[in-house]
Amino acid sequence: MGKQNLTLLTDFYELTMMQGYYNNKNNEIVIFDVFYRENPSGSGYAICAGLEQVIDYIKELSFVKDDIEYLRSLNIFNEDFLSYLENFQFTGDIYAVPEGTVVFPMEPLVKVIAPIMEAQLIETALLNIINHQSLIATKASRVCYAAAGDPVMEFGLRRAQGPDAGTLGARAAVIGGCIGTSNVLSAKLYDVPALGTHAHSWIMSFDDEISAFRKYAEIYPLNTTLLVDTYDTLRSGVPNAIKVFEELRAAGKMPQRYGIRLDSGDLAYLSKKARKMLDAAGFTDATITASSDLDEYLIDSLKAQGAKINSWGVGTKLITSKDCPSFGGVYKLAAIQKNGIFIPKIKLSENQWKITNPGNKKIIRVYEKESGKVKADLIALADEEFSPENPLLLFDPLATWKKTYLEPNTYTLRELLVPIFLKGKCVYTSPSVMEIRDYCAKEQDSLWDEVRRLINPHIVYVDLSVRLYRMKTDLLDSLAEQTSKSTGK
Repeated sequence: MGKQNLTLLTDFYELTMMQGYYNNKNNEIVIFDVFYRENPSGSGYAICAGLEQVIDYIKELSFVKDDIEYLRSLNIFNEDFLSYLENFQFTGDIYAVPEGTVVFPMEPLVKVIAPIMEAQLIETALLNIINHQSLIATKASRVCYAAAGDPVMEFGLRRAQGPDAGTLGARAAVIGGCIGTSNVLSAKLYDVPALGTHAHSWIMSFDDEISAFRKYAEIYPLNTTLLVDTYDTLRSGVPNAIKVFEELRAAGKMPQRYGIRLDSGDLAYLSKKARKMLDAAGFTDATITASSDLDEYLIDSLKAQGAKINSWGVGTKLITSKDCPSFGGVYKLAAIQKNGIFIPKIKLSENQWKITNPGNKKIIRVYEKESGKVKADLIALADEEFSPENPLLLFDPLATWKKTYLEPNTYTLRELLVPIFLKGKCVYTSPSVMEIRDYCAKEQDSLWDEVRRLINPHIVYVDLSVRLYRMKTDLLDSLAEQTSKSTGK
């Protein structure tokens, strides 16, 4: 959550591999890429999040005395290696896509260029941080899209998988579009709005419902939202809320913001009935907030049913990304430096989606000039240069016959990976969470509506440059030839 030393937040095999590299005197400069293969929740895109925590992790990366003593007690690490760890610090380069950026499968969200022992150690923590927050930010963006401009509040702390997941998940949810969170610790740490109303227990602690409403309105005169479903929503809760609002109006003490909250029952039916009752009493600007196990699909359905809800509190299914509980990001070796030159590396698989993209790469986002919408992403080698003044050929790297030819000056380009650490020093300042939220909203606006739809979205193509494609196919051909020679087939 806050800055803390997470050096031992790693898989055990990272340390055993490090010792293997150390014993073999192998600490060559390598490139690792963090990427994912499939958008979560059936989405047409994902939202990258967690970079600020990655930065904090790298800055605090060091083995303290207690860490060394613990590793010594395992009786597997030799003293020379432990002495190396005592003086360990990260000395490499890290490039990353800024938080809040719309991203797509197979493109590097983080690129690590560092000695192999350093790059190997940080794998697990990078994946843990980026995977979790990107998952929740993506889910939040879908929920907020379904809400169609209505405010969405993150209410999930009590159902999150632990304090860190609840607190960092709330941060990611705000990046994805939520206006604030019920999690006070997260609100404090990340300077985002703390939001909420009251529970059924507040109502039940009074002799009657209207007394509870009156007292709440007295204590919180600027923002009075009354939970109306404790006993009977339409015969008790809403009428009593209206009585309190009428008393406030008669006394000239109407709150700046006021309304009711529904937390159970048929939300479409109850909200329509409640809206008629509130309007009939002259409270046409009263907000109707809904909670109760919401997600993007239920919100979308309620909208289609004409529900009169205009504020949403979303908890469990957002903070846990219930329909898709993992992001699936991976960390793969892309190149090894030999005599000052990066030699590309590739991982093979029977599954074509698991074959990695080799080499030192960058991501170039291609926008349609007229609309400003994302046309495609192009993964290219780091030293390649492109200009919108020249024609650009895009092709599907799996179905190469699918081609798009862009005429000069009909598109614009933007490089996505930016330097975060250079030679171990942080060169990037993270924006505030609310600034990232604003940036993320603009990023989502750069997508076509067809890409943002909740079901069967249009797929944004992630293409390879001609040079990168040829490098990849040459490596595949070379490995196939080596395999054939070694097996005699």
